[in-house]
Amino acid sequence: MSIKTQDIKFISRASIAAFGAYFCMYAFRKPFAVATFENLSVLGIDYKILLIIAQVLGYMLSKFIGIKVISELESKWRLVYLLGLIGISEVALLFFGFVPQPYNILFMFFNGLPLGMIWGIVFSYLEGRKFTEILGVILCTSFIVSSGVVKSIGLYVMTSWGVSQFWMPAVTGALFILPLLFFAKLLETIPPPTAEDESLRIARVPMHKKDRQEVLKQFTLPLFILILFYTILTAFRDLRDNYARELWEGLGYADDISVYSTSEIAVALLVLLILASVYTIKNNFKALLTYHGILLMGTFSVGIATLLLQGGYLNPFYWMVITGFGLYICYVPFNALFFDRFIAAFRIKGNAGFLIYLADAFGYMGSMGVLFYKNFGMNEISWLAFFINGAYLLSVLGTCSVIVSYFYLKNKHRNANLNVLIHEN
Repeated sequence: MSIKTQDIKFISRASIAAFGAYFCMYAFRKPFAVATFENLSVLGIDYKILLIIAQVLGYMLSKFIGIKVISELESKWRLVYLLGLIGISEVALLFFGFVPQPYNILFMFFNGLPLGMIWGIVFSYLEGRKFTEILGVILCTSFIVSSGVVKSIGLYVMTSWGVSQFWMPAVTGALFILPLLFFAKLLETIPPPTAEDESLRIARVPMHKKDRQEVLKQFTLPLFILILFYTILTAFRDLRDNYARELWEGLGYADDISVYSTSEIAVALLVLLILASVYTIKNNFKALLTYHGILLMGTFSVGIATLLLQGGYLNPFYWMVITGFGLYICYVPFNALFFDRFIAAFRIKGNAGFLIYLADAFGYMGSMGVLFYKNFGMNEISWLAFFINGAYLLSVLGTCSVIVSYFYLKNKHRNANLNVLIHEN
């Protein structure tokens, strides 16, 4: 597919708007994770663990709500939802700083509750287009890069400005209010999908209860095994994200501010290049199968890199980069590109937002499960050792899930084409 000058202008505007808007959202969600909250506990439970659980619980609930809200969302309400939900999250951070601990833990829940629907709102501006691969990859790199960057900013706010770890999240979020308004307004200038877009990727429309039930009925097995894989993937991606400081310190990189950003930027660039290349595949089903191959690349990377680290053949910094690559090369497609092509390949009347939020809801439930299991069932082992064990589980289960999905969907697509030929004859 050739890219014209007007296409380049569209891609530039849309990608900058989407990347910027979602990057800003992370400033309201992730900075608190860089604080240690040392020597604080509630009923013998580490205070930071309770904060993470509270926020993830709110975020998880938001994903379940989003299955309905995002799948039924009409374009005229997108800007209102975007700004309103992020505004609520910042108010929650202000209360987190103002209310004494441990009562302020409740407000971390209310911080996460609105933010879980931001992804679906932003991606709804981009899905169902011939350039969705390029736009989606650029958008997805925002949550790879932004998490590390906003943590660095949060750490800077505490160390250079003298802001306490309780007020740091609200201060960091406030720094991004004006940029958020700018990028949100820029999102609204993105034109709707063209007739060519709809011809290539099928028109995207709101999905109501009956539409959602029909999709689940048709694709029960592949959705079940892929969502199971994504559940574990999300859990360990979140573990790596929320406990990045503990993991880096366990690897010997204590107090190195730059490592949070440099490692993630390297991952983002590599993931960007690989996934964006799928744009060149015009046939939606071939692209869907290609994504299965990319997912296998990710599961192999995580497993092999961890074996090399434990064998003493791989530098810890490069292990974090490679496992980060493996996690995100799998995680990113599920958040946008895989289900966008899935909808187009099987000509489903609806939108990718439904499938994305279905997967995300259970993904964050898995994240909650891992947090509880680690903190209350395996508290005696370090975060680093726990993450290494999880890397092996992710590699094996992910590989099996992707292989089963590949052959099932290939067979289903072949049978669907045979039925079409029979009816035509």
